[in-house]
Amino acid sequence: MDGARELLTAERDEARRRLADLTGSFEEVVAASRDTNADDEHDPEGATIAFERSQLATLVAQVRRHLAEVDAALARLDAGTYGLCETCGRPIDAARLEVRPASRTCVGCPAAAVAGPPRLAR
Repeated sequence: MDGARELLTAERDEARRRLADLTGSFEEVVAASRDTNADDEHDPEGATIAFERSQLATLVAQVRRHLAEVDAALARLDAGTYGLCETCGRPIDAARLEVRPASRTCVGCPAAAVAGPPRLAR
């Protein structure tokens, strides 16, 4: 797991920067909406402002989830379980960890979960 801590720390720092930027943008949109007509339904700009607020709120939530995933990966690194699939216990491929350093599962386990249990042939 050489370099995993550095990679995860860099991801965490980037997520924190992005969260700060998005939070600032969200606050700007909220402040701008205070200065406009409060009737979103009849104000031609209201729908746009409401959409921007909703979009920014979604992005903030996504970045917060990613930040939590990175923090969890750092905790697994400290616990000595980083790089092991949480489903099957096998090592997660290094290429997957390079692309998604916060991965909790190997490539096969999420696909199996999505596919569901095997079906019996008739």
